[in-house]
Amino acid sequence: MQHHHLSPQEWDALAADPEFQALVRARRRFIIPATIFFIAFYLALPISVGFAPEVMSRAVWGPLTLAYVFALAQFVVAWILLAVYMQRAKQFDRLTATIVARIQPGTEA
Repeated sequence: MQHHHLSPQEWDALAADPEFQALVRARRRFIIPATIFFIAFYLALPISVGFAPEVMSRAVWGPLTLAYVFALAQFVVAWILLAVYMQRAKQFDRLTATIVARIQPGTEA
């Protein structure tokens, strides 16, 4: 992949481009809520253990407590978010390739 160094004027033109702005908005609409969700989900475990230890220490199955289930669920949620991001990243990459092909003639889209 070739890297194209843009001048400040070219960066300004790119930043004003509606297609580029749409790409940035689409990424933000995904990244910000996903990050907030993950941080909230991650922090819910220590907060729950701190404020409701009796609930989190309830046995779910044998010696497995609700706290352990929640902790293991964090791995599952992280992998699911990764998979969803990988799918969305493909869309972002296609949009990026279209923009790059337009600003760099001769580049494949």
